[in-house]
Amino acid sequence: MKRREQSQTEQLRQALSEREAQLREAQARLAALEGSTSLQVGRALTAAAKRPGRGLVRLPRDLFRLWRKSGTTRQSAGGRRRPQPVRSYDAERQEARLLAGNIGNRDDRLVVAGVLSPEVHAAVEPYVRVIALRPQDAQVVFESVDVDAVLVSASAAATGSLWAHVGDPSSGDRTRALNWLVEAAASRGVPSILLNDAPAPPALATLPFDLVHDGGVGVPLHRFNPIAAEPERQADPVHLPSVGNSGVVANRLVDMLVRDSGLRRADPGWAEEPATLRAASTVVVDDPALADRAMACGARALLLGGSPEEDAEPPNGAGRAPGSVRVPVDASALSSGAAAEGLARVRAAGPLSPEELRLVLRSVFLTDATPVRLADILGRVDFAPGSGSPSASLRIRQVSVLAAPADDITALAFADDILNQEYAPAEIVLPDGVDHLAGVARLRSAGIPMRTVRGIDTDAESGSAPGPAAWAALARGATSPWVALWRAPRGAAFLADVLCAAECSGADAVGPAVPWWGSGAPASADGGDGGSAIDDAVAGQDYVFVSAIEPDLARTQLVRRGLQPGVWNRHGARLLALGPQPDADREAEPGQVGSTPDAG
Repeated sequence: MKRREQSQTEQLRQALSEREAQLREAQARLAALEGSTSLQVGRALTAAAKRPGRGLVRLPRDLFRLWRKSGTTRQSAGGRRRPQPVRSYDAERQEARLLAGNIGNRDDRLVVAGVLSPEVHAAVEPYVRVIALRPQDAQVVFESVDVDAVLVSASAAATGSLWAHVGDPSSGDRTRALNWLVEAAASRGVPSILLNDAPAPPALATLPFDLVHDGGVGVPLHRFNPIAAEPERQADPVHLPSVGNSGVVANRLVDMLVRDSGLRRADPGWAEEPATLRAASTVVVDDPALADRAMACGARALLLGGSPEEDAEPPNGAGRAPGSVRVPVDASALSSGAAAEGLARVRAAGPLSPEELRLVLRSVFLTDATPVRLADILGRVDFAPGSGSPSASLRIRQVSVLAAPADDITALAFADDILNQEYAPAEIVLPDGVDHLAGVARLRSAGIPMRTVRGIDTDAESGSAPGPAAWAALARGATSPWVALWRAPRGAAFLADVLCAAECSGADAVGPAVPWWGSGAPASADGGDGGSAIDDAVAGQDYVFVSAIEPDLARTQLVRRGLQPGVWNRHGARLLALGPQPDADREAEPGQVGSTPDAG
């Protein structure tokens, strides 16, 4: 159990338990004293002295009775009720956590007391463990749990939520409850954070938060992704409103596009928003964050907002992520027709191509995804001693690369491929007989953590990849939740792409789809052996669930079982198809991807 500064209530509870134990002990000692022979003899002598005439006559009889009873005093003392032991603080804390429903969930995620809107709660839930607080029981729940941080979103103050209008004078009780929560967190050394992700009463920001972050929690890829999207999307462009006030000019532009360009309006709830974006080919928005979410779902976006300086090409020529056209919102836009021209360009381009979608998802995964944004926000506050790490939200992305290079040529190719990765692996696991290879020495000199496993033979003459038993032996030496099975150079974006696909889908393994598991190479999409081929439409697509893959990435526990990948789906594994990246994309320089929508 984590050790932190105890709250005032917990300290009082512990002191009360100690006082009760001391009182019980004092009562037991008093009872023992009153029943002692010495006290009884003293009382008899005192009574005889007070009445010498009658008392001296009765004194011998009383002393004789006390002498006879003294033989049973020690025997009866053993059956006397003993004082109860003092209850430990740990026992009190475990009972409180049990009552609050916060026991038995022992994982590596940070524990956050949240005053969050449903959308923000769903976005951060896979990366931090949220203890939801309500106005009516916030004090009771917060006193009974042990948390790492308090997270409050301004969107929780929206109409219809439990914390509606918090910070407004009309909701003084909710504001007082939230103020108490922030002050109680400060007394325990727990940081409190406000996310300004939506318009909220101005008094909300005046509460003594340790950090006020302007913005949301990034793009939750487990919600906004192109997984299993329909190949044929709706051709008509759709407009999704932003959470805040779009402005008069932006609203006028949308009205003009609805009247003249066939734009249709949609206002789905937060739960239906990903499905709406996956079904659309063109989206019109006025929020850059919503544009990123639309592109992550595979739709092309027209972003109403920005400035000419943002539309200009960067001086280094690196470019920005494809997929959107930006139209500056000013008075001239109403008469210039720039919005209609931009919508026509976006509509003609259609949904994102596979290459563009791969670039967009990679950019979001590396810079704007929810776990990255959470790590950045939590890294700007001071945690109490004994708390978790602010980067704990990124632990689910840790990957160990498994490889068994048989010669210097393969080892050097492996070293070049790993050192050029845009997303660095947590560690490398190799057989113990390859330490003499030049590529392994190069990786060790680069400071990459390495582990070795005994009992794995590498055959340079056969040139075949390791089998399931060898991969399982290597996976047993890995400490990350994911393992990447390296067979040949795959490009600088290899790890970023497969981990992004896993985060989007929640799959257990990612790799190229194959109709059967034979020699280890993907079969052709037209069938091949035995009529068990998958459909051409499925074989040529990425980000769809299939029945068999050649695994590039898999959960460590799945690989440790030593099963043939062809039967993984029979054991309950979810397999996602993701082929190798295109050659043009593989030759691109690392760092050329950005997530800010450009002018097309």
